[in-house]
Amino acid sequence: MADISAALVKELRERTGAGFMDCKKALTDAGGDLDKAIALLRERGLAAAAKKSGRDAREGLVSSYIHTGGRVGVLIEVNCETDFVARTDEFQKLVRDLAVQVAGLAPLYVDEASVPPDALEAKKAELVKDESVQKKPENIRAQIVEGQLKKWYSQVCLVDQPFRDEERTVGELITEKIATIGEHIRVRRFVRYALGEEL
Repeated sequence: MADISAALVKELRERTGAGFMDCKKALTDAGGDLDKAIALLRERGLAAAAKKSGRDAREGLVSSYIHTGGRVGVLIEVNCETDFVARTDEFQKLVRDLAVQVAGLAPLYVDEASVPPDALEAKKAELVKDESVQKKPENIRAQIVEGQLKKWYSQVCLVDQPFRDEERTVGELITEKIATIGEHIRVRRFVRYALGEEL
């Protein structure tokens, strides 16, 4: 069993935001390997987040973000389970980061489930008619359309978009926050305004 130094535990806490005892246990289980401990914490966090996904989230924040110059603005509602968590700096920072994401990447929907059926059918029909799909053998066209739909979701659905310039998606960021904060978190709705839009 590796001797885990306080400095190593501190470094893992700073990199992941996980609790002291969770970091110490992960480092012990990983034999002192920092990267393995991060992977272990991520796995455990995802499992914990999955357990919390069915819980009711009725508290939270409605927040706004106005981009520099006042040309783009966002209102967003993010829910959690308790008003105590809604008042924490970590939750408020998450809500602000999500509002900035909406301002910058202009998603149309929160997630795949919130895409209206008529919009989804229209997009599928557009993809099926696409010349590059029509050139492919008929038996693989459905798979190609599904792959292209996934790519479309990553552009129009907030939780499927890449978060800033990172490898992780917004959904993965939210899942990590669920694991560290300890409550179910969900984006309920948002609206984005751009100056001169739809005129």
